[in-house]
Amino acid sequence: MKKSLLILLVLTTSLAMSQNSIKPTVSVVGEGIINVVPDEVTITVQVENKGEDPILLKQKNDESVNAVLAFLNKIKLDKNDISTQYVRLQKNYDYQTKTYSYYANQSIVILLKDLSKYEELMNGLLINGINRIDGIRFASSNEEKLKLKSRKKAMLDAKTKAEEYAGVLNQSIGKAISISEFSNNNQPPVVYAEATLKMSADNSGSDRQTISIGMIEIRSSINVIFELN
Repeated sequence: MKKSLLILLVLTTSLAMSQNSIKPTVSVVGEGIINVVPDEVTITVQVENKGEDPILLKQKNDESVNAVLAFLNKIKLDKNDISTQYVRLQKNYDYQTKTYSYYANQSIVILLKDLSKYEELMNGLLINGINRIDGIRFASSNEEKLKLKSRKKAMLDAKTKAEEYAGVLNQSIGKAISISEFSNNNQPPVVYAEATLKMSADNSGSDRQTISIGMIEIRSSINVIFELN
């Protein structure tokens, strides 16, 4: 009997100590947003072709790529702002016709730091053989500094929210015990050259402006857990 009471006392004491060691917390998500006019754009494009002879197919792709690179040199783009992302040659089998065909593509990434050349660049790319646009991303050359500011705004926003929640309960917040940042990995849409050419044709009777840059958003989202006093 005494042994049972001793075990019960130990379990009760352990449970009480465990409950006392659990500190109440408040978890919030802070948002920090900086709006800025972009001053550069990264354009990812492709030359892609399909054929039955891999050698002729590669030659065709190479001719288009050479024409594109010559055009980029003509409009005085810095070579350091032009890079080949990948080169692919894929063999496909058609079970209906029982024949093989080849699919070749080469991806080029271009960083344009002078947005006044945007229309000239896009038209020249299409004319010289680019037939697929994988992504167009406007950005700021000061993005890293702006990201730091947005993170600070997000932390202040998180603190303000936590204080508001705690204040309703006549409590206060203590130190932060956990901080984690959400990452945004939005992929740019794929735009095919045929659609771009049609859009340009539709705008032929207008002033030929095909983009409205506006402002871009530098956003940080941070989850912070505070102790609750």
